[in-house]
Order: sequence, then structure tokens, then C-alpha cells
Amino acid sequence: MSVSLSETMRGFIKSRVSSGDYHNESEYIRDLVRRDQERLNQELRLAKLLEEAEQSGLSDKSLPDIMQAVKQKLKADGRL
Repeated sequence: MSVSLSETMRGFIKSRVSSGDYHNESEYIRDLVRRDQERLNQELRLAKLLEEAEQSGLSDKSLPDIMQAVKQKLKADGRL
């Protein structure tokens, strides 16, 4: 694979390697690809959740009722 980069981009990559965050340029590029894959997976999960929410229809619960249910769930999960 061959990738063309501007001098500015090459300089930036070299500075990231020089900072000690990465061992070499390839490691930096692989990290970028992994992060992009994670971001895409998160977007797909979010889109699926939004679709499921939309398909579930409208709720007849009031906002305070919904907030109370969320608080109870968070307490039960130990997150509140």
C-alpha cells in the first residue's frame, strides 16, 4: 500500500513518533485506523439504537416518570 501525504502531514506524524507516543509511523497509522474502526462501530450501534427507539413508538409516560425509572435503573446497576 502506498499513501501520499503532504509535508505538513508527514511532519505531524514524525512529531507524534518523536514524542514517544508511537514507535514508528506505521504504528501511528494503524492506531488511526483502529480508532476510525471503533468510531464507525459506535456510529453503527447508535444508529441501531435510534432505529429501535423510533420503532418502539411513542411513550405515554411523563418526563418525570421516565426520569424516575432511569434513576431506579442506575441505582440498581450501582451507577448512581
